[in-house]
Amino acid sequence: MIRKTVLDNGLRIITEAIPHLYSVSVGIWVDNGSRDEGAQENGLSHFIEHMIFKGTRNRSALQIAKELDAIGGLSNAFTSKEQTCFHAKVLDTHLGQALGILLDIFLHSLFDPEELERERQVVLQEICMVEDTPDEYVHVLFSQLVHQGNALAQPILGTPETVQSFTQGKILEYLKEAYGSGKIIMAAAGNVDHQAFVDLVAPELKERSSDGQPNNRQEPSLASKSWVVSKDLEQVHLALGTWAPSVSDPRRYAGNLLNVILGGNMSSRLFQEVREKRGLAYSIYSFLAPYQNTGLWGIYTAIAKETLTETLEVIGQELTKIKKGNLPTTELEAAKEFIKGGLLLSAESTDNRMSRLAKNEFDFGRHLSFEEILESVNRITVSEVVDLAQEILQPGLLSLTALGPLTETDLPSPFLILE
Repeated sequence: MIRKTVLDNGLRIITEAIPHLYSVSVGIWVDNGSRDEGAQENGLSHFIEHMIFKGTRNRSALQIAKELDAIGGLSNAFTSKEQTCFHAKVLDTHLGQALGILLDIFLHSLFDPEELERERQVVLQEICMVEDTPDEYVHVLFSQLVHQGNALAQPILGTPETVQSFTQGKILEYLKEAYGSGKIIMAAAGNVDHQAFVDLVAPELKERSSDGQPNNRQEPSLASKSWVVSKDLEQVHLALGTWAPSVSDPRRYAGNLLNVILGGNMSSRLFQEVREKRGLAYSIYSFLAPYQNTGLWGIYTAIAKETLTETLEVIGQELTKIKKGNLPTTELEAAKEFIKGGLLLSAESTDNRMSRLAKNEFDFGRHLSFEEILESVNRITVSEVVDLAQEILQPGLLSLTALGPLTETDLPSPFLILE
């Protein structure tokens, strides 16, 4: 059973009771991410995510780690383009202790200047680590290219320049502006009683200020662009793509199916054509990143420089086929089963169910049941997938990023990839 309570300050508490389990996953979610930062604040949400575990009025960083370990709990945090989450999974008998720690770090962190200097170095090393991981870094570059001029282009980790500028005062001011109670959800899934959970967390959460600035998320304007980042690597890492339906767009189900068919699994067209039939790449896949008022769809692969033109030609041929309506019903039905299987298998994780509670509330203002999603997937027709492919796979909207031993003259125009 799923229940929701809204406190007087607008903060939402949502739980899903699954009585036969021994565990509970709990998360404090904030509808604020790198997309919501100003240029000089870029990376601040992620930096706060790190700093929040570094000591409170009641616990040192070591005490926080020891207390979580002592109850056998798994705790972590993450920052995305649109949200920040602090979460834990514990046995139901330890829920009260876990909540005490989570609420303490969320509400009473000190952001001590000495700890801040130490953690600054950690984050700077994290940025270097991403830049040294080309199959990850090319996605950062690709987002910067596609979303150029929009806050979605900003890297989640920030830049060395912005991270160097963060101070305790800047963090506290940002928290006041960006972490208003109306943007916060506390979610839990597992062996949890809703009213007992509310009684545990509401006394502290109700004091959270409702002040703060609402999100102002501008929709990016996309156009065909290309970018070569020259680097001495063994391979050329490519990211190619365009816009996609937003997280709440009715066409999102067709978008998910299109993604699976083109590059979402081992039987997908790109995997079969590029890797299995021609041996051009070890890794090739397509990906989908839906946001609240836009989305991003793309293809990643890593290849030898000598096979760049051939690989892009094969990719272009596969994209053109589906645009022309080459989509058998049997292939669509197989993609549906893949999506439905993934959805239902993920339902066996309390972490996934807890995340769904918060994301559905942020994106739709209500809970979407598994049955509703399955029915929506089942209703999608071949023509809907083809229509979406024709709409998004246009030469004038396709962008291409290459990272590796190339120059600009080595990269064909994205206009030439599609017929």
